[in-house]
Amino acid sequence: MNIPRKTKRPPGREEALTEVRAIYRELENRPVERACLRRTECCQFKLTGRTPQLTRGEAALAARALRASGRKTLPERDDGACPLLRADGVCLIYQDRPFGCRTHFCAAAGGPYARAEVLDLIRRLEAVDARLGGDGPRALPAAMRDELRGL
Repeated sequence: MNIPRKTKRPPGREEALTEVRAIYRELENRPVERACLRRTECCQFKLTGRTPQLTRGEAALAARALRASGRKTLPERDDGACPLLRADGVCLIYQDRPFGCRTHFCAAAGGPYARAEVLDLIRRLEAVDARLGGDGPRALPAAMRDELRGL
């Protein structure tokens, strides 16, 4: 009898996801003027030419949030928009959206964060990535698909 083996998860995964959430909370508490109006212009990857790059910890948290929404796979999009954007313009994982979505370049929300303002948080995300065996940030669709396969 062939019994499928579960995918090995790196040690400290729960602690790593807790750290990613803490980084997101710290970003929210920074005194940088932000006003996301959820216009979703920044979610139109094909039009903007920009796709968020996720570390492994961010992708794991996003994949878990997607699963919690009742989905098992990343939705397919033919229009070049973020696969996490529903047809009605709502993000499937808004509360757990990646760092790049939180520090986006949307002019309506206040433009991009200056890298110097968030470099310490980026380094913490990179440290979590290393602890989880990641190899640096990857484009949202590929990073999410890989993490969803491991859940």
